[in-house]
Formats: sequence, C-alpha cells, structure tokens
Amino acid sequence: MNAFLLFTNLEIPNWNHAFLQKPKKPELIKVCLNLLIMKGKTSWVSHRLDDIPKDIKDFDSFSEVNDEGNKDNSPVISVDLLLPDDLLERILAYLPIASIFRAGCVCKRWYEIVNSRRFLWNISPISSQKPWYFMFTSSDESSGYAYDHVLRKWYAIELPYMIKTSRWFIASSCGLVCFMDTDSRSELYVCNLITKCCFRLREPPGLRVCDYSTLSVSVDCESATYTVTVVKSRQVPENYFQWDLSVYVYDSVTMTWTTPVTEMLTGWRGGDESVICNGVLYFLIYSTGSFQENRHGLLSYDLSTRPPVGNLLACGFISVPCSLTCGRLMNLKGSLVMVGGIGKQDRQDIITGIGIWVLENTREWQEVAPMPHRFFQGFGELDDVFASSGTDDLIYIQSYGAPALLVFDLRKNQWKWSQKCPVTKWFPLQLFSGFCFEPRLDISP
Repeated sequence: MNAFLLFTNLEIPNWNHAFLQKPKKPELIKVCLNLLIMKGKTSWVSHRLDDIPKDIKDFDSFSEVNDEGNKDNSPVISVDLLLPDDLLERILAYLPIASIFRAGCVCKRWYEIVNSRRFLWNISPISSQKPWYFMFTSSDESSGYAYDHVLRKWYAIELPYMIKTSRWFIASSCGLVCFMDTDSRSELYVCNLITKCCFRLREPPGLRVCDYSTLSVSVDCESATYTVTVVKSRQVPENYFQWDLSVYVYDSVTMTWTTPVTEMLTGWRGGDESVICNGVLYFLIYSTGSFQENRHGLLSYDLSTRPPVGNLLACGFISVPCSLTCGRLMNLKGSLVMVGGIGKQDRQDIITGIGIWVLENTREWQEVAPMPHRFFQGFGELDDVFASSGTDDLIYIQSYGAPALLVFDLRKNQWKWSQKCPVTKWFPLQLFSGFCFEPRLDISP
C-alpha cells in the first residue's frame, strides 16, 4: 500500500477531509522559493521547519492564472518544472508529516517523489517532526485520534489490527511504538503507526502470570536498531512485603531475550511505569509497607554495561522529588523527566497539584515547572492518577476522566490546551487514555 493512502481516512474537526484537499501548487512554490533565496545558507540540513518565516510575501512573477487565461500573452513558466527531483525532495522534506501526504496529491510527479525510497531515506536528517498524542476513543476499542501540536489538528487513525483494546501496555521511541497484551504478556509488537509496518517479537522468557509489568523501548535512529525491556513483578506467596522482580531485555540485532536481573525486593514491588534514557533503564517501584517515607521510589539499571547486581535497592535506588500520588517517566532529548501528582504530606493519596522534574547528576531532581493552578483546575475533578507521556520538547497530560489534553513545551516553558478532541464522553464512568509518539516515515521495526 502506498504511504499517502494510509491517511485517506484522516479527519479533522468539522468532519471533513480538508487534510487531503489538493493544495494549490503556487502556494507551495512560494515556500520553495523562500527556501532557495535564504542568504548565507549553504547546507540544506542546517535549516529547520521552525526557521521558515511565517510572513511569506507574494511573488508578483508567479501569481495564479485565472480562468480567462493570460491576457497579455506573456509566457508563464512553472518553477516546478525547473526544479530537479533531488532539489524538490529536499524542499518537500521540510514539510510536516501531514503536509507531506497532501503534497503527494498535487500531481503524479510529487506523488512519486514522496513515496520513493530515496525521499524516505533523506527525510530523517532534515525534518524533525514534533510528537503527536494518540487518544483512544474508549477502553474497549483500539481506534482513536492523533493530535498534531504544530498544526493543532486531530487525525483519525486506526492502530494495527492485532491491537484489540486500549488496555495494552504501550511504549514508544523515535517513531516506533511497542505494544504488549495485558492478559498473557506474551504478545509483543513493534510498529510504525504512520507506515503501518509491524513486527511481532518472540515471547519473553519467564512466567506469563505476574502481578505487575512494565514495558519500555529505546530506538537508535542511526543504526535503526532498538531495545525492548519488560520488568515483571510477582508477590512471594503469603508474603506481601517480598516480591520477585525480573528484568527481560530484547535486542533487535540478535532477536533474542536475556534476563540480566532477577532478585527479590523487600518492602517494595514493581509497577507499570518505566523508560530507557541514555542506555539506562529506569522504573518506578511502590512501597508495600507504611515504614517508607514516600509511597514511590525509582530504580535504575545500566543496560549498556549490564553489571551483575546483588542488591538493586542498594546500588540503583533513587528517591522521588516529593510525596507523589503517581509518577510518569519519559525521555526528553536524553534527559529523564518525571511528571507527578503532588500529594498532601498527611494524605499522599490526595492530589494538590502536578509537577515536572528533571533528573540531574543521576541522583538529584530539579523542578522544571509546576503546573499553574488555573490549568490544574481546568481538568475539573482530577483523580490522584492521570496519563502523561512526552518526547522531544513536548509533554502531554491527560485526565482519565475526560478527553481534555494539556501540552507543556519544555523549551518555551509554555502551557497550552490542545484543540478540542472529537472524542465524546458517553457515560460518567467512561475512561480516556493515550500515548505520545513521533510520526516518522524513515524508521521500520
């Protein structure tokens, strides 16, 4: 299937297909010319989409021809015919993902360019797409809408047919999304949601039945290889304070699983939150007794060296920044970021706000930005747990009880609500969830 056909069902508010309306070629040519005449710029790779001026002026020499034809009989020259394919590929590569698919509808030549292997190969070093947020329509379906923060639009996207519900474990990195079923923990898929390419991993070792599991994936964009980790936690029979913990690691190069960590935790158990950052696996653990100062803790394990571990709590434990109702981990440009619900000192299950922290010097947390109270109130009655994920410079925060989506731009230190999602709340107890991913065309599992 051709890549651009995957978006024929995409929809935006007002329920039309303006996403695939044929753009006017002169408008795109203005962008092409603007890129070509940048003074003092010799490298295409050095330019970014954000560098393109927003106030592009009209060029009198390339105005549109009306239905009456050319009255002064002067020749009309199309710049599109003058540009060689390689130069046009470079220009089109600066467009956002959604605009690239629209460009493929302009003419046969542009369609062949955006679907060529060379274009997909060259798009990676030029175009850096901002992450999208996929929101499920319900907990029983795998369909939903993806939000593009740059264009502030929602697109209807169907997940691969193997993903039956939204209750699967989900992790993403550099354009790839990893899914693991919640029933047996034996079905694992790595997919590109844009190209619909999917690959099923071998079943990880260990017992299928466990009390808690967490999934994470890390992609090396240069080598197009990836690592998947699954952390399983199971209670020791008749002992609530002791839990067996195992870490399973999948290498896409060897296509095999290894088990570098197997030990017993006392006073702590594993959970469902983890991330890989700079070759280190981080995962949250939860207190099983009242003797701990905080209900949450963080464990780290170096996947690059994989040292033998006798006591993971002694060598890899990291305290959380404050009393939390919940914590969400994410990798933002190589920095470990935690988004957490701030709990009351005497009642840690009551949320009073939401904070964002960055881990520095492997042990110290630096607060980035507490959520302003007006945005916190904008969620309405926020539960003590919520959904949050992010990559690049963007962090998405969503309440489980409503389709409202809040976006925090780490680089700009800016909070902003998304456009209203087409998802409708049909009954009071309806739950909403989602995940963040990068829309890319140049990566495959």
